Amino acid sequence: MPATAPAPVVFQIQHLSKVYGQGEVAVTALRDVSLDIRRGEFMVLLGASGSGKSTLLNILGGLDTPSEGEVRFTDHDLTRADEAALTRYRREHVGFVFQFYNLIPSLTVRENVALVTDIVASPMDVDEAIDRVGLSPRRDHFPAQLSGGEQQRVAIARAIAKRPDVLLCDEPTGALDYQTGKLVLEVIARINAELGTTAVVITHNAAIAGMADRVVYLGDGRIQKVVENARKLSPSDLAW
Repeated sequence: MPATAPAPVVFQIQHLSKVYGQGEVAVTALRDVSLDIRRGEFMVLLGASGSGKSTLLNILGGLDTPSEGEVRFTDHDLTRADEAALTRYRREHVGFVFQFYNLIPSLTVRENVALVTDIVASPMDVDEAIDRVGLSPRRDHFPAQLSGGEQQRVAIARAIAKRPDVLLCDEPTGALDYQTGKLVLEVIARINAELGTTAVVITHNAAIAGMADRVVYLGDGRIQKVVENARKLSPSDLAW
């Protein structure tokens, strides 16, 4: 069988550095990071607190800008984009999932997910997004009536309702117990596989690395190594 051609590169990151503050109080969060991320890839950024992974994710998502280097998303130059262009990029291309769910307490599941469908041209049907995360029976419930894992799945439904090209997840299981965390990871893996959404997940939990196509190990703001998994594990096979 002929080898399958690699998927096109969607993120090109070249010699990226990020410094917060100046002079004696300056903190270097990223140091000369270069990396390509391909369409449909499931990538895990793994490192301890302070390793630079959140800073890198925020730059990929257009929430922050580098001090040096270049970042491109397809034909978008994120390094030189102004705030209006970055806002448009986030709205049209990126779905975010954070450790804490950021749901609006006074809105139902359906209403929370529907919020994002007004800001994009071709949103997913709200009920389809809710069904994809397995919460159709809970669509009329309020966040206070849901478990932590269910609230995180609502956050994922809200993110994918935009039909984003990229799903950026910042410690999505950090506030969850073991079994609930695995359910959330299964949802993210399924979205990546079924919709072809590029997924980048940051974590300090080394066990999660087993489900990635590639694992980028970060330390002291630098890429320490990049490992490609010959065989991806399903979330149900993970143990920590």
